[in-house]
Amino acid sequence: MSAHMAIEGNITQLLANVRDGDRDSQKRLMEAVYEELHRLATGYMRRERPDHTLQASALVNEAYVRLIGNGPLSWESRAHFFVTAAQTMRRVLIDHARRHLAEKRGGAGLRIELNENIVAVADTGSGRMLDLDRALTRLAELDPRQAKVVELRFFAGLTVEQTAEVLSISEKTVKRDWAVARAWLEGEITGSAL
Repeated sequence: MSAHMAIEGNITQLLANVRDGDRDSQKRLMEAVYEELHRLATGYMRRERPDHTLQASALVNEAYVRLIGNGPLSWESRAHFFVTAAQTMRRVLIDHARRHLAEKRGGAGLRIELNENIVAVADTGSGRMLDLDRALTRLAELDPRQAKVVELRFFAGLTVEQTAEVLSISEKTVKRDWAVARAWLEGEITGSAL
């Protein structure tokens, strides 16, 4: 068995133990996944405004608390855990952006343009994250798989190959979903019809 498979199996076992209520496994799980969660958080924070008050470590900690504290845990595997973690980090950042805009009183959402990496090339304020979140939520209603591809590629920073593995789909399907989702999101955010 390779080291990667052993680590993946260990995380899957820790997730099962946490699901069964083993408190000691919660601590061991955090130790086992912290580096990967921090990498995800760092990717998220690179896309945020330069004066953002949230640090990658704080994002990891807040996401982990929400993951563990949100009632019954039902992660099926390491991949499922990381998909849920990426979604939770997105929610933490959205909540933070909403609070930031509320403090500014009347801060409006900003128009964003999407390139290959769905990175805002216009303004980097909190509004762009809210615009993207609204559009991504709508996409999830229309095509949940495409929304997951966007979350994993953009928010979690996974490669096409990693995304295919996590979602158990082909790389070709990931590429197609990624292209269609980017085009749809751009139209949704800018208000232009596809």
